[in-house]
Amino acid sequence: MNYRLSVVRVFALNWEQSADFYQNQMELPVRFRDADAGWAEFDLGGPRLAVERIQPEDAVEDPLTGRFLGISLEVADMDATCKRLLEQGVVFKALPARQPWGGVLAHFEDPEGNVLTLLQPPGTSTR
Repeated sequence: MNYRLSVVRVFALNWEQSADFYQNQMELPVRFRDADAGWAEFDLGGPRLAVERIQPEDAVEDPLTGRFLGISLEVADMDATCKRLLEQGVVFKALPARQPWGGVLAHFEDPEGNVLTLLQPPGTSTR
């Protein structure tokens, strides 16, 4: 069997605010956006990042927002990316730090309190 990662979903109670965040503050290219459907897809050059609207009753039974998501977005220049995102008002939970394995990680929060990671791979020049 062959599998290919297609879409990674981020859930949002306030869908419009979250879709705007990824489109305008994160500056991700929009592939598809439909407010009626509560679905937005952003092109990451491979698998897509989607923002999916959830209903408040869904969040009560099984919280789908406000979590560390384990989603890493690779960037070529961590310092420049973080500087730009800070200018855009993005809130960082952890600023860039070189890891023992050689890469650089930073963690940021979206409007729903979801935490995502920026990753600069090992062997690149930041710090």
